[in-house]
Amino acid sequence: MEFDKLKAVIAGVLSVDPNEITEEETFVEDLGADSLDLFQIVAGIEEVFGLKVPPEEAEKMTKVGEALQWIKHAVTEKEQAEHDNA
Repeated sequence: MEFDKLKAVIAGVLSVDPNEITEEETFVEDLGADSLDLFQIVAGIEEVFGLKVPPEEAEKMTKVGEALQWIKHAVTEKEQAEHDNA
């Protein structure tokens, strides 16, 4: 589920076919993203997943799979925090 949402964000920013996006691809070299595109992808991740991506974490996301792993971890932490506060 997270991967499909992430692919939709990337495809929307970079105008690429979401079915051609794999976890192994890099944002810059493989998908042709520039710094503005990367900013828009991070903003899209924040909006779609309801997360705040710290700048130091955004800088580490060079591959689609790295972004996906960060999202999965952050979503799990968010759900755990919500459960603990319930």
